[in-house]
Amino acid sequence: MREEFTFLSKDGKTNVYAVRRVPEGKARGVIQLTHGMVEYIGRYREFADFLEQAGFVVAGHDHLGHGHTGDPEGKAVYTTDRKDSGVESLGYFEESDPSGTLVSDMHTLRQIIEKQYPDLPYFMLGHSMGSYLLRQYLALYGEGLAGAIIMGTGYVPEKTTKAGLAVIKVLKAFHGSHYRSRFVQNLSYSKPYQQYDLTGKDCTRTWLSKNEENVKAYYKDPWCTYLFTLNGYRGLMESVQTTCRQENVDQIPKDLPVLFVSGQDDPVGDLGEGVRTVAGMFQKAGIHDVTMKLYQNDRHEILNETDRDRVRQDILSWVEARLPKESGTEE
Repeated sequence: MREEFTFLSKDGKTNVYAVRRVPEGKARGVIQLTHGMVEYIGRYREFADFLEQAGFVVAGHDHLGHGHTGDPEGKAVYTTDRKDSGVESLGYFEESDPSGTLVSDMHTLRQIIEKQYPDLPYFMLGHSMGSYLLRQYLALYGEGLAGAIIMGTGYVPEKTTKAGLAVIKVLKAFHGSHYRSRFVQNLSYSKPYQQYDLTGKDCTRTWLSKNEENVKAYYKDPWCTYLFTLNGYRGLMESVQTTCRQENVDQIPKDLPVLFVSGQDDPVGDLGEGVRTVAGMFQKAGIHDVTMKLYQNDRHEILNETDRDRVRQDILSWVEARLPKESGTEE
């Protein structure tokens, strides 16, 4: 069963689009998916199918400024310069606390699903920007989770995020929070990105994955081809800044199982080095069950990579190994 629904965002005015998938018969657990920057939960349908067939309830939503939440009327259009989709709310979060609002929305969805399935073990997965939001989430709301899968994440030194936030503050003073800056976008591309095509013109050399058909679909999708607003970049950088502090990681429950999965050639994770750094921070915090898996020759979107069947099975096996015995209820 697939059910679409909405809930009120922490911003107090936006209806957040969400979807729930329910397997036939006995459900073994819940897995909540949190998508990344400039994409939407619909891109995870194939993975959700896989998890549903394995007996899991799967839930996810489109963040503020993304997908159905940011463009409920479907007015976005594909633009060759990938600057503006024509929908002002795409790429914009919320003014007072952009990343905190997104984290609160993640928790609202969890509360909705947990109310429906109070006895099922609850796992959460976050990819890319969603991985930073999940890391932020775990320090605030990690209690009671059966496990967390942190995918396509990285580590950024605080001096870098401070500099980026300072630039955004200056530009905002002149142009406002909805301004879309190509300069800020370029600032976010560190040295590991430079070996890749970042325009979508060469699908064989993109940073996303080696799966050319998926990459072509991505760059033709109006919900994946707009430029973030200054507010969106502020929210992203604030989340990165918070989660790359050891004091934040120290707040995560010590008994929470955590799985890090990334492509070895993912520039977001500094080609593996950033992932290793973050996993080390979790271990330093005293978190007992920390697992890391880097996939050789894979890039950023490992759920869409050419070896995605292996990635999905590895994630499922990790989750299954952490299920309480005899868990599950009849739907």
